[in-house]
Amino acid sequence: MKHKHFRVTKASGNKATFSVDQLRHSLLRSGADNQRVESIIDKIIRESYEGIPTKLIYRKAYSLLKGLPNAEASRYKLKNAILELGPTGFPFEQFIGRLLKHMGYEVKVGQVVKGHCVTHEVDVIAQKDQEHFMIECKFHNQKGFNCDVKIPLYISARFWDIEKNWKKLNGHENKIHQAWLVTNTRFSDDAISYGLCSGLKLIGWDFPKGNSLKDLIDRNGLHPITSLSTLTKFEKQTLLDNDIVLCSELKNAMSLLSKIVSSEERVKKIDTECHHLCTEMSRAGSVSV
Repeated sequence: MKHKHFRVTKASGNKATFSVDQLRHSLLRSGADNQRVESIIDKIIRESYEGIPTKLIYRKAYSLLKGLPNAEASRYKLKNAILELGPTGFPFEQFIGRLLKHMGYEVKVGQVVKGHCVTHEVDVIAQKDQEHFMIECKFHNQKGFNCDVKIPLYISARFWDIEKNWKKLNGHENKIHQAWLVTNTRFSDDAISYGLCSGLKLIGWDFPKGNSLKDLIDRNGLHPITSLSTLTKFEKQTLLDNDIVLCSELKNAMSLLSKIVSSEERVKKIDTECHHLCTEMSRAGSVSV
């Protein structure tokens, strides 16, 4: 069908022209085939109107994918699944730690690190070969937030203090020390400019291109349990409280799931969705950043 032109209202309240290509790309990333993607696009466009919220378009697309007997809906739901790791930032820190561990790093989460001047609480410490990284995670559980330049400036100051002490440690003379800032939202232009200039590694929802947070999750095949549409909000939080963060971890925690979910039929549905998602994701190869 011929696509009509209209504007959408983003989470920030700003208006933008609806991009059918962006919606198509998002649906294709979920694993849906071309025929289903075009069918969903046509239906959404027919039901859309000037100024429609992007979150409503998202809900419509997700509802059309949700009934499929595979992991397409769960993959499409990834951004909201990360938002559901809140309300605190700790599950997001655990998730980033799991992701880095899968990529071959030795990882410690929630560490107190001695600096040259003061001690610091660091979200994640990651090491591999001669690389030694201080990683700060900035989590938002609502859409529309940007990480502005004040945050990387603050993290750089802390890293300066920590690195000065690290360089005094035995075996660290030739190590590569670097600070990372990882967020589930986007960076302001000034934040990106500062990161590129200062050597601070920035990883946001869609930055840098090709190695963004969503790219790393997809390529490493690690989706959080909040991706599962068959779990209730209470069940997701209970699993997170029990340190079950990844769908791949839930496969080995069915006894715990059976205690949380009273219905055996629902346990089987959850297990099936988890199996489909992990099977599809396991085809992806691990990559470095």
